[in-house]
Amino acid sequence: MNSTSLFQAPSTGLISRDTLPQEAAMYPALCVHDVYKFFGKPDAAGRSWLPWRKPAPNGGSGPNGHAALPIIVAVDHVSFDVQQGEIFGVLGPNGGGKSTLIRLMSTLLLPDGGEITVFGYDVVRQPMQVQRLINRVSVEASFFKKLSPMENLLYGARLYGLDGRDTRKEVEAILTRLGLERRSIFNPMEQMSRGMQQKVAIARALLSRPRMLLLDEPTTGLDPRSKREVQGVVRELQQQDGTTILLTTHDMTEAETLCDRIAIMDKGKVVALDTPAALRALVPSPNGHPTTLEDVFLNLTGRALVNEEEEA
Repeated sequence: MNSTSLFQAPSTGLISRDTLPQEAAMYPALCVHDVYKFFGKPDAAGRSWLPWRKPAPNGGSGPNGHAALPIIVAVDHVSFDVQQGEIFGVLGPNGGGKSTLIRLMSTLLLPDGGEITVFGYDVVRQPMQVQRLINRVSVEASFFKKLSPMENLLYGARLYGLDGRDTRKEVEAILTRLGLERRSIFNPMEQMSRGMQQKVAIARALLSRPRMLLLDEPTTGLDPRSKREVQGVVRELQQQDGTTILLTTHDMTEAETLCDRIAIMDKGKVVALDTPAALRALVPSPNGHPTTLEDVFLNLTGRALVNEEEEA
């Protein structure tokens, strides 16, 4: 692990670590209070018609011949706080509500109920202030595939208000730190593996020097070495730069090794929240073997954390 911080020598124009407004410093990094999000528009009978669905075979029972579908509750009255400088994990299966929760925090979706604040700023009423303090990395990150990582990141830097020769040096330093070879930095991204593209997505998020980084399954698709490199950067951001990190994953080892606390989600609900050690203490050791987080999840929900279809 390189002991030099990614942000030890800020480049001209980059957002400084001390730009957090003084009034925001007294708040937790993140407060999620009784947040609720559903998809679909219910009628008086409690049914939902989703207009992008195909018409029902017999004309359907909804407007314009669309079939009536049940409301999908993605996030179900979730509450927790994340302290400044904490790595907070959200562990759960695919479809458990993790990604929807990240989108609500990052102002990409509006909650149907409850409140979310980031360093005291409300994500609904003060989205611009929130966006200046966060950045998000997801498995759906998109790029201009004909352009190189350098060209993509320089384009992203301009959107963040960054420009100049120092920004180019900063881009190259971050990409190198994440394990990209110099020749890869200047080759088209369409020639790169999914895992390497994910590293570029993380590098793009780091350009804005976020006070809080939202990582939505950031190591999905990475080989073991690349996964360790990304996890090392996550630790470095916390330990050397004080970055608050919220990490969603269904990788139990990743959650246990990185996170100070973990919320276990299932079907939109938080079913348990504590440190990894305290969560394991909830469940007796199975057959004399050490309790794992998967054992905890199975005990709390009655099903495995990752099923065969999700691993396929």
